[in-house]
Amino acid sequence: MKKRRRKRKKNWKRIIGVLMLLVIMAGCTYGVSVYQSMTGAVDNMYEETEKTDMREEEISLEELEPFSVLLLGVDERQGDTGRSDSIMVLAVNPENESIEIVSIPRDTRTEIAGKGITTKMNHAYAYGGVETATDTVEQFLDIPIDYFVQINMESFKGIVDALGGVTVMNYEEFTHGGTHFAEGEIELNGKEALAFSRMRYEDVRGDFGRQTRQREVLEAIIEKGASFSTLTKYQDILDTLGENIKTNLTFDQMLDIQKKYRSAAQSIEQIEMESTSEKIYDEGYGKELYFEIISDEERLKVQQHLKEQLELN
Repeated sequence: MKKRRRKRKKNWKRIIGVLMLLVIMAGCTYGVSVYQSMTGAVDNMYEETEKTDMREEEISLEELEPFSVLLLGVDERQGDTGRSDSIMVLAVNPENESIEIVSIPRDTRTEIAGKGITTKMNHAYAYGGVETATDTVEQFLDIPIDYFVQINMESFKGIVDALGGVTVMNYEEFTHGGTHFAEGEIELNGKEALAFSRMRYEDVRGDFGRQTRQREVLEAIIEKGASFSTLTKYQDILDTLGENIKTNLTFDQMLDIQKKYRSAAQSIEQIEMESTSEKIYDEGYGKELYFEIISDEERLKVQQHLKEQLELN
């Protein structure tokens, strides 16, 4: 068995870039036509979901209350329901001027909420879409999930091509999907970005390595998407985003967060939960699978950390 742990702080512009919604928010100053295009794109993104049962009252962004966001990077291919490749929870506290980000390994062994099945965390999406995935994360972390942002990983290709390509830093030379990726700073088109973000088995860090590369692509998209040189391409970019992102955040809520919660980005801490790898029989698959096991002690520690950040104690 092996243990993994990573805890680090990163530049706030790069971390917030993971949300991708800042691509849309950045367009607020570029005139009426862009504003109208943005509202149309966000309308396409919006997906109403049941409010969390873990709050007696809905949070108020107007009163600057702490809130949580579930980020799901979903790999949806033709003929497949899809699974959540990346699972991250953001706990935002404007009073403390801080954001805590917890990455949950996709292979974490857990009970799927409402299904009576114990299997990998990323299977929750396949069993019941974003609501089951959200309920399962709530159950696992014992905190309310106020909002979600679901990104179709296939959209990497269309978004990157709409931007004219992106530049990323590759920390390990490898070949995947018929493409060789040299170590160092490399240029990627849409097809290459998708292959770059999907490689896992050849990486000595496994799923953690893939999550790192996915963040590299997301951050590169934000950096280029917010640059002046891409303004003429905004319609293609917004169309692609509108088709490949789902969220229960309304346009007004996005603007409130951008305007009123900027101070929370003063301190950002990212935590990947400590786990051990074990091969365990899975009834659903009828065979042994490798799981990431989060100890009760580790889970309780992270739960308490997030509850303090969200002022739930």
